[in-house]
Amino acid sequence: MARGRMPNKRFLDAAYDLETTEQVRAYYEAWSATYNSEIGDQNDYAQPSRCAEALAAAINPNGARVLDVGCGSGLSGLALRTVGFPEIDGCDLSPAMLELARRTGVYDHLFEADLNKGLTTPHRAYDAVAAVGVFSFGHLKATVLRDLLAVLKPGGVMVVGLNDHFWDEGSLPAELDSIEADGAAGVVFREHGDHLPGAGIEGWVVVMCKPNPTG
Repeated sequence: MARGRMPNKRFLDAAYDLETTEQVRAYYEAWSATYNSEIGDQNDYAQPSRCAEALAAAINPNGARVLDVGCGSGLSGLALRTVGFPEIDGCDLSPAMLELARRTGVYDHLFEADLNKGLTTPHRAYDAVAAVGVFSFGHLKATVLRDLLAVLKPGGVMVVGLNDHFWDEGSLPAELDSIEADGAAGVVFREHGDHLPGAGIEGWVVVMCKPNPTG
């Protein structure tokens, strides 16, 4: 497939029809063999680097422990390591994707998780959370934002990257507003730009900071 051409349309079209956890897992198990080449190499997936750079601007990477949720094949972990984050854990629904992430060598710990059912990770365990491309139709619900904030230490930061299609659906911006209104976290950065430029898709990067009552 030529550079800049649409990724396998069978997979992209199917993404908007996913409804159950089992469907999402099967979708990525099937796509794992060609995911990196189609999304990254051939279509310049921009969100991993955009999110990593935004996170590094919000918190000093040196010594920061990051949880990469929905880490997929590890593209986001590689971007986080590139900007200086030394301690990265990752979780994903797909065992095949987790195996690809393991091969990158950038993760300290990888585990399988269905984030719509909640995280077993202890509260206040991480300095930062990255959620790159995981909030979407049939994937993570916007309400999971609060679960992710719970694993952050006070003063911790979370970066979220998502495409225009899900942003325009409205549930995630509404949840961000609700979180800010009740003081659970504040939005410190919001930027529109490239998501998957080779496919003509744009998206948003949002950084939230959890309050630190003692800081």
